[in-house]
Amino acid sequence: MLQASKRIARGQGLARVLVQRAPTVELDWDIRQKSRFDARLSDGRGLAVFLPRGSVVRGGDVLVSSEGELVRVVAAPQAVLRISACPDHPASEQAFDLMRAAYHLGNRHVPIELQPDHLKIEPDHVLADMLRAMHLTVEAVCEPFEPEGGAYGGHGHSHGHGHGHAHDHDHDHDHGHSHGH
Repeated sequence: MLQASKRIARGQGLARVLVQRAPTVELDWDIRQKSRFDARLSDGRGLAVFLPRGSVVRGGDVLVSSEGELVRVVAAPQAVLRISACPDHPASEQAFDLMRAAYHLGNRHVPIELQPDHLKIEPDHVLADMLRAMHLTVEAVCEPFEPEGGAYGGHGHSHGHGHGHAHDHDHDHDHGHSHGH
């Protein structure tokens, strides 16, 4: 069994071709929050991960085995709720609707993935009902989940832009409200 105790955020500093050739390990958010876990590589081999306590593994990170072998981490699709603004609301209000939802979810310390046009959270029917009552669209989907790590944690997701800060990045539709506009 391969053992890994080092993580390179987003494979930073590694030759792209080496990262692309590396076997992958597909992990959901629950596993990627743990510092110790076992997994199966894309080539069928076992992997034992021993990272420093408090480590968070992100999709795109590279794990390094004790023998120096690279393993590329892939964020596995999992059940999440995708929250988007109601398309019936004026475009000028849609960004505010999402901002307000993020505020209320943050007040509840819910892990949340922030995207320009939607939010994602882990499934929770109580929160889904609250969001629908706020006139947001809530869809149950199966997608990778990369929640923000907090302003002080340094474990946010990659935004794909390059200005000096390092962040690591079957539809069931129910809108559940009517509009008077």
